[in-house]
Amino acid sequence: MQTPVITSMQVIPVAGYDSMLMTLSGCHAPCFTRNLVILKDSAGHTGIGEIHGGDYTHDGLMAMRPLVEGMPISKSREVLQLIHKAIDPHADDASEGIQTLDISKLKYVVRSEWAIECAMLDLLGQYLEVPMCQLLGEGQQRSEVEMLGYLFYVSDKGKVPAGDMQYIDESDSPDPWFRLRRQEILTPARIVEEAEAVAEKYGMKNFKLKGGVLRGEEEMEAVKKRFPDARVNIDPNGAWSLKEAIALSRDMHGIITYMEDPCGPEAGFSSREIMREFKNATQFQVATNMIATDWRQFYHTASLNACDIILADPHFWGFDGAVRMSQLLDSWGLTFGIHSNNHFDITLAAFAQVGAAAVGRVAPLDTHWIWQDGQNLLEDTPQIIGGKLQVPTKPGLGVTLNMKRVEEANRLYNSLPSHDRNDAMAMQYLIPGWKYDHKKPCLVR
Repeated sequence: MQTPVITSMQVIPVAGYDSMLMTLSGCHAPCFTRNLVILKDSAGHTGIGEIHGGDYTHDGLMAMRPLVEGMPISKSREVLQLIHKAIDPHADDASEGIQTLDISKLKYVVRSEWAIECAMLDLLGQYLEVPMCQLLGEGQQRSEVEMLGYLFYVSDKGKVPAGDMQYIDESDSPDPWFRLRRQEILTPARIVEEAEAVAEKYGMKNFKLKGGVLRGEEEMEAVKKRFPDARVNIDPNGAWSLKEAIALSRDMHGIITYMEDPCGPEAGFSSREIMREFKNATQFQVATNMIATDWRQFYHTASLNACDIILADPHFWGFDGAVRMSQLLDSWGLTFGIHSNNHFDITLAAFAQVGAAAVGRVAPLDTHWIWQDGQNLLEDTPQIIGGKLQVPTKPGLGVTLNMKRVEEANRLYNSLPSHDRNDAMAMQYLIPGWKYDHKKPCLVR
């Protein structure tokens, strides 16, 4: 008997509010954007997926509709084959990946069709009456997934001139974390306060500081301060030179659990070669979401033994691909993890399903959700309890859209002057004329 058929594919661009978060690329804008894929089938079910924002991704998804509508929900592999045959993955010079974190190229690394894969797996799980994680890899491995408290430096939103779009203000929120996350956080003491608030609200026992903002010595000081029993790592997105990364890390054993992308290409050597040298010099485990964003890049990363932990975001790798990566890493004695960008709770549910299906050693997963919490697009957002994301038990993705909130997020999207991510623009409120330099922390000019 044939499975239900997809009767419609809807692509809805949405936006949410953000803090003035600092990274090597600059400063997050007041709003972030995403694209939602909503599939309806002939059995009356709805499948959903969430992916990178912006018009480029939206237009790409819209072009895929004829390849999706009318297909049985059981043929997600065939649909993806059709999409991949129709699209040249290097047409927009995607091959560079994000080894120097040119944030404008992230839209070429994220593959929009993975939102379609997610929505089709959601429909198939509902049809078969099993959670999505049962359809991935070897099936469900765990019922809860350990998460990282993702810490950021935050700049002063009061520096945005009146008349320009303002950052959201939560100073009157009854929630201590919601109040804190919109304030300036630029010192080690304030980073400690941030970590304590995250630990109190979500029970996080592991933390990651987004570096590449201040001088490396200041950032290392921030991670020393408060949680001696926690797993802590730092991610400067390759901002440090090899010499600097070695000097900063040498005395951090017992404090830092692993280093994420501590250094990048230099002196004619690739990121992979430089990171291998960093490992030799420091004996730290190294994680990446920059130098292994597809299978070809992963081959060279693994060949050089440049990394121990691969952060395989399903929006880079696909859902099946991310779990296949966990299987390969487990066979080789390496560790799987997930990288994130700003996202709504649909992606949080997707991370729960992938994290539940991943085999072997799984590092605590990244999520930006703590910065977006409260902007729910779901009726039943998965919860982080005791630092662990609870895996939905209902069939498919296990969650239900709140269309009223989706429509509100779509109206916000349509009100924005630009839909593409541009961290340099917001950074220029702080440093006039600021330009991105992948070897300079954003506040070091």
